Amino acid sequence: MHPVIEKVTRQIIERSRESRSIYLSRVDAALQTSPQRGRLPCGNLAHGFAVCSAAEKDDLSHAEKPNVGIISAYNDMLSAHEPYKDYPALIKQAVREAGGVAQFAGGVPAMCDGVTQGMPGMELSLFSRDVIALSAVIGLSHGMFDAALYLGVCDKIVPGLLIGALSFGHLPAVFVPAGPMTSGLSNKEKSRARQKYAEGKISDKELLESESKSYHGPGTCTFYGTANSNQMMVEIMGLHLPGASFVNPNTPLRDELTKAAARQVLKFTALGNDFRPIGHAIDEKAIVNAIIGLLATGGSTNHTIHLIAIAKAAGILINWDDFDHLSKAVPLLTRIYPNGPADVNQFQAAGGMSLTIAELLNHGLLHGDILTIGDQRGMAQFSQVPVLLDGKLHWQEGPQQSLDPDIIASVEQPFATGGGLHVVHGNLGRGVTKISAVAEKHQVVSAPARVFDDQLDVVAAFKRGELEQDVIVVLRFQGPKANGMPELHKLTPILGVLQDKGYKVGLVTDGRMSGASGKVPSAIHICPECMDGGPLAKVCDGDIIVLDTQTGEVNVQVDAAEFDARIAAANSATGHHVGMGRELFGAFRAHASSAETGATNLFFVD
Repeated sequence: MHPVIEKVTRQIIERSRESRSIYLSRVDAALQTSPQRGRLPCGNLAHGFAVCSAAEKDDLSHAEKPNVGIISAYNDMLSAHEPYKDYPALIKQAVREAGGVAQFAGGVPAMCDGVTQGMPGMELSLFSRDVIALSAVIGLSHGMFDAALYLGVCDKIVPGLLIGALSFGHLPAVFVPAGPMTSGLSNKEKSRARQKYAEGKISDKELLESESKSYHGPGTCTFYGTANSNQMMVEIMGLHLPGASFVNPNTPLRDELTKAAARQVLKFTALGNDFRPIGHAIDEKAIVNAIIGLLATGGSTNHTIHLIAIAKAAGILINWDDFDHLSKAVPLLTRIYPNGPADVNQFQAAGGMSLTIAELLNHGLLHGDILTIGDQRGMAQFSQVPVLLDGKLHWQEGPQQSLDPDIIASVEQPFATGGGLHVVHGNLGRGVTKISAVAEKHQVVSAPARVFDDQLDVVAAFKRGELEQDVIVVLRFQGPKANGMPELHKLTPILGVLQDKGYKVGLVTDGRMSGASGKVPSAIHICPECMDGGPLAKVCDGDIIVLDTQTGEVNVQVDAAEFDARIAAANSATGHHVGMGRELFGAFRAHASSAETGATNLFFVD
């Protein structure tokens, strides 16, 4: 094992010793070898299986057969989640044939950041993660189930499902992906069209035509944003079947993987002899694996928030320094848009997760001894790929080397020696930067600040030509307490236009950027946020800011005494707390923790 990975893991274990012990004691207290439903009085149980068939009622009345709860994020507006409409029937049949019973335990909300980018609904996005966790818990709260299957893909949905699953840590859990849509218009062409639109060179109709060619059918968007980072993360933690993440929807292989996931979870209930509750499976090493996977693949910055909350749900305490230290040891092995031209289907064709995991394992860069949901307990099986032979599902060894070295590199010859995700700090606070998609010549920027409190004001200033200069856009009051911390992806095209014109451009904000944002250097998630009195609220137009993403420094070049004496500005943006249901989330905003502590309202281990 690489010494840095070993050291960071050891530090996390020590830091988490007390909270992890409390969590595991709660998990173990909920364990029992008889069916969970055995605790229910007769009247309660009768309610629980009232609509079941006579045979299922008989099965659930006795102790021999496990009952699997299905938690699903299905809706038919989201392309990534539409394929889930057929999963419950497939799962129920597979479980029945394997000797169990499955019930649909509950649905959770699933919103699309792609639909809400730049719109009022986006201000509910981050908090939807906690709502999803709460919804999953409610679905499982009936005490009917011996295991659970979780159906979700996109940005806040998988983190929310993971937090909910860890609250029921005494149950085995398998996550069931839906896969990416087939490739349409290339991500490079899509990005080019967006920049042309920002410059006024194409019409609304032409932009919509471009977007529709990119997002054109069922499945996850094909760029490597938060949704596909989720799938990588769940697989590298051992909660997907090996090789399941990036198989397209509505294919025979996809359906067989879904049925296999249903059969697999039955093997791990307390009624059998290979009990694998998720609370034991997701330990410190599994969390470190998730961070390593994020770094090695150039994944979404959103997981510097989500993984902290997920880990905390399992009694594990991680922080941004852990990401930063690991990033210096873990090489960048993939080039997937926005870190390169390829999409996730091309990544899959080049060797996908099996090759990436094998490279990391073979070079001591991944913990192989974690408890997974594979037939083998460790990560070794995750270098294999699923195939159909005569209509039956089998696993075989994956490729031993990259099938496209421009997409997947080796550890010996990586695309970069570090993961490209770093902590930034200075007199403006502490935040995160991702440089894996930023050209080296753009990684250090010194420029005057232009200060805004609303992303729409940035767009308006761009359209008026006021940003045609070297500029670091300072966008304040975008943290969880201010307005729910929406993604600011709508700024990506206009900042990219300015950069392409030769200006030195950067972004400093206490908000988030999209998991798909890339080529413009930024310092994001700045803590403390402006709503908590963060120093970013003292920056004025014209102040020179130096953003050095290579050294991890972000500073305003103002005399320290003068800067300290400034009075923090009040939030000039209005209308962010009412409408589109935002008024119902006042308590979420008021009680949200910082970005570095997971931006959450949930209470975990005391």
